[in-house]
Amino acid sequence: MTVEVLYLEGCPSHERLPPRIGELLDEVGSRGSLQLREVESLEEAEAERFLGSPTVRVDGVDVEPGAAQRTDFGLKCRIYHSEAGVLPTPPEEWLRSALRMKAA
Repeated sequence: MTVEVLYLEGCPSHERLPPRIGELLDEVGSRGSLQLREVESLEEAEAERFLGSPTVRVDGVDVEPGAAQRTDFGLKCRIYHSEAGVLPTPPEEWLRSALRMKAA
C-alpha cells in the first residue's frame, strides 16, 4: 500500500499528517509506504488532479468520499467538510477507512 500526501508549500496543514498516518498504518497492521510530494505548478496540479493541500491518497485514491467527481484542481490550501465541521486535514475516520480497505 502506498499513501501519498500531496501538498503545496505555504499550506501548513500537511506537516501534521505523516506522523499520524504512520500511527494509523500501524493500527491497521500495514507496512505501507508514505510519500510526501510537493505540487509546484498549475500544470502539475491539473495533471495530478490536485484538489488542494493537503491531499491524501491511498494507492492513488483520494480519501475524501466523492473526490473522484470533483474538477476544481489548482494551487490552493484545502479544507475538508465533515460531520466534525470544517477541518484543515482529512478527518481521521476517512484516513482509517481508506487504510483499512486497502489493508484487507
